[in-house]
Amino acid sequence: MRGDHGRALFTSDLSVNEFLLVREAGFRPVGLVLGSSVYHVGLQVGRWSKNMEMDKLTQAMYHARELAMTRMEAEAAELGADGIVGVRLEIEFKEYGNDIAEFIAVGTAVVAEAPPPTGTWRTHHGLPFTSDLSGQDFWTLVQAGYAPLGLVMGTCVYHIAHRGVLASMSTVGANVEIEQFTEALYDARELAMSRMQAEAEQVRAEGIVGVQLLSLPHRWGGHTTEFFAIGTAVRPLRADHTIAKPSLVLPLTDGRW
Repeated sequence: MRGDHGRALFTSDLSVNEFLLVREAGFRPVGLVLGSSVYHVGLQVGRWSKNMEMDKLTQAMYHARELAMTRMEAEAAELGADGIVGVRLEIEFKEYGNDIAEFIAVGTAVVAEAPPPTGTWRTHHGLPFTSDLSGQDFWTLVQAGYAPLGLVMGTCVYHIAHRGVLASMSTVGANVEIEQFTEALYDARELAMSRMQAEAEQVRAEGIVGVQLLSLPHRWGGHTTEFFAIGTAVRPLRADHTIAKPSLVLPLTDGRW
C-alpha cells in the first residue's frame, strides 16, 4: 500500500519498542500478514477407562494450524519478505456450527537491509522464516549471531481415563499420587514435545528457543485436552557468537505510578 506521497506504508502489530529493535536488528516491516482456516474438527470418542491419544483430533488440530501458517507465509512471500516476526497462533470455536473453529496465524512481515553471512535469511526451502519471538528477543538473537529458521510445533489431543468408584473412594482424604493421571499427562506432553523436535530436525535447526508447552481444553470436556508445544527453531549465522552481558537497570519509580 502507498501513501499520499507515494511512499510505501506498512502495518504491524509490534509494540513501539519491538518495532524499533527490529529496525535496529537490520529489518524493515513491510506489512501485517495473516492466514486463516475455518475447520470442522471431527468426532472421536475415547474409552472410559483407558488413557489414549485421540489421533483423529490431533491430526485435525495440526492440519488446521498448518493451513493457516502456510497462507500467512504465502502473503509474506508476495510482499517479498525475508521473514515474519511476532507470529501468533489463535483458535476460536464458532457458535454457528458444532465443532467448527477458525485457526488464525498473524505476524509482521519484514525485509532485511542486508543479507547474512550465510547468504540468505530465508529458509532452506526459499520461504520467509517465521518466529514467535518478541522484538526484543529477536534483536538479541540476531546480535548474538543466530537467525530464526521457523516456527515448529507439535500437538497431541489426549483422553485421560476416568477412575472407577472404588479407586476414587480408596483415596478419599489421603495424600497419594494418582499414577494413572500422572502417566497420561506425561505421555501427552512427551508426544507433543517429540513432534516439535522432529519438525526442528527436518529444517536442520541447531535448537529451539522460546518453547511454550500449553494445555488447551477446548470443548471436549474435562478428560480430553490438547497439549501443544511451539517454539522458534534457530540456526547459527557464524561460528563465533558475541553475546551481550546482562546489565543492571534500576527503575526510577517505586511502581506506584
